[in-house]
Amino acid sequence: MNRLGAATSPYLLQHAENPVDWWQWSAEAFAEAKRRDVPVLISVGYAACHWCHVMAHESFEDDAIAQQVNDGFVSIKVDREERPDVDAVYMTATQAMTGQGGWPMTVFATPDGDPFFCGTYFPKPQFAQLLAAVAEAWRDKRAEVVEQGANVVRAIGGAQLVGGPTAPISAELLAAAVTGLLKEQDRTYGGFGGVLKFPPHMVMLFLLRHHQRTGSGEVLEVVREVAERMGRGGIYDQLAGGFARYSVDARWTVPHFEKMLYDNALLLRAYTQLWRLTDDPFARRIADETAAFLLRDLATPAGGLASALDADAAGVEGLTYAWTPAQLTEVLGDADGAWAADLFRVTAQGTFEHGSSVLVLGRDIDAAEPSLVARWSGVREKLLNARAERPQPARDDKVVASWNGLAVTALAEHGMLTGAAESVDAAIALAEVLATRHVVDGRLRRVSRDGVVGEPAGVLEDYGCVAEAFLAVHQLTADGRWLELAKSLLDVALAHFGTGDGGFYDTADDAERLITRPADPTDNATPSGFSSICAALVGYTALAGDPGYRQAADAALERVAPLIVSHPRFAGYSAAVAEAALSGPYEIAVSTLEPQAELLSVAHRHAPPGAVIVSGAPDRPGVPLLADRPLVDGLPTAYVCRGFVCDRPVTDPGELVARLGSQEG
Repeated sequence: MNRLGAATSPYLLQHAENPVDWWQWSAEAFAEAKRRDVPVLISVGYAACHWCHVMAHESFEDDAIAQQVNDGFVSIKVDREERPDVDAVYMTATQAMTGQGGWPMTVFATPDGDPFFCGTYFPKPQFAQLLAAVAEAWRDKRAEVVEQGANVVRAIGGAQLVGGPTAPISAELLAAAVTGLLKEQDRTYGGFGGVLKFPPHMVMLFLLRHHQRTGSGEVLEVVREVAERMGRGGIYDQLAGGFARYSVDARWTVPHFEKMLYDNALLLRAYTQLWRLTDDPFARRIADETAAFLLRDLATPAGGLASALDADAAGVEGLTYAWTPAQLTEVLGDADGAWAADLFRVTAQGTFEHGSSVLVLGRDIDAAEPSLVARWSGVREKLLNARAERPQPARDDKVVASWNGLAVTALAEHGMLTGAAESVDAAIALAEVLATRHVVDGRLRRVSRDGVVGEPAGVLEDYGCVAEAFLAVHQLTADGRWLELAKSLLDVALAHFGTGDGGFYDTADDAERLITRPADPTDNATPSGFSSICAALVGYTALAGDPGYRQAADAALERVAPLIVSHPRFAGYSAAVAEAALSGPYEIAVSTLEPQAELLSVAHRHAPPGAVIVSGAPDRPGVPLLADRPLVDGLPTAYVCRGFVCDRPVTDPGELVARLGSQEG
């Protein structure tokens, strides 16, 4: 066994029995490279990564390759989800040197950590040749290698500088971002991009808020189209719910089968908000099933949600999920087997590998007559039970702070809007895990596993996503503790990550020093630290009434505004926050002694974009939005406010609908 046996990361533990003498990321590993006078091999991946598994089986489990690595290098294995800061720095180097990136990421560096050769997956023969070539270059051309590494560090250091042009957030700027998105839309199959299609969850949230503010029907249809294509496609698990990471074709049919917590949390928000604005039963079903997937398949015994389900089962990608017509008949019988094959578009030719098909929903079930819905439900249950007997994908059960924060916010919104008690309870329970386990001495830790918090420090996205989660639970419970917890995280972020003029780094000023300090405002698979901290700052200001935090949010949004216009696909969450900021966001206080007051339901269903909503007894301690908000004539009373300046209070639900409707369009 190498040095990974004591790791908390499931990804690192997958490599603990490799003959490669892996080190965890540490100063000791680089010191060992200096002592031996050898370069460092840095291998970065994550537990659910298919090609990481392939390279591991081909190369890192091979004794001859391991001997090459051990003789010529100090090798370090990194879980990118546990150390996103390390991943970000070396991914920037990889993209700068090769023009592309991905995982596994393979980096050769000097003992000081300067990268001089970068790549991704290498087949075994090429990897063996590469190891020999790098070892030879280190031995015979050391000065050139060291200079190459220094040049890379200088280049990526410049790329990571915080600063650049700014622009005020305006209706015109957000309209220009929408125009840019519409030009990139796939008008045939929905979404954005070509062969590889990723769920555009953050862009969907932006467009839904833009639609609500402007009344644009075209924008709403863009969201409805992609939501329908994804929810009926193979990227969505038609039996158990939950979305895969991406589709390998433009039609959303064949996915890369790993299921990530962050995708499903963000898509839960998108479908919940789509249902809120349209009453579409399809959107409601997908939201409900996605929430159920999170709580059923990702809940861990010690509390918190697991990071991912693997793409592979028994070493075969998609083995759990694909079907042939004969397999359907075997489970369902001839009649239901043929019916299911037609419904789920399972053919003899297949859409996947070896004549198998990924299930897609070929008919509109949500508007079907009850007998058809009952047959569909019965077929799904039988197929799901049969699928449970197949090999199942492994689960990466580490709990990541930011991703659990995204889930808290999504479950809180789902619970508040639909009345789903299980979502409400789960949001509060997950927030407790984050507050009691991941906040250590006032600072966030990135990961935990089996109830034990890990060492990696939280990065900016952890502070932003967890603070936003605590604000969501404050709205859910009207408990002032959550508002204070959010404030404490925002204060740390401003003091240790911020530049003081609207910029933010992804790592704290007292964090481990890497070859450069990452600062990336772009939204990729998850909201960037930049956009998530903006969201929390805007939300906190609306709930607490402290203008200093809004000033910080506005300065940050001005920094990211040029990115919103030039690359809106990669600034979706920043754009969604900008919509909330432009709208107000509105603050809605429902003073009531009745937990299920109709006014509260109306407020949730009709709130303007990004509005905050709190309900509870007047002058409840720790809840600024309820201060000086008395009942009128002893009835539940709603106050619609902006900047803590409120309109005349209302007690009639119909009048509240009209009042909130006047804030849109």
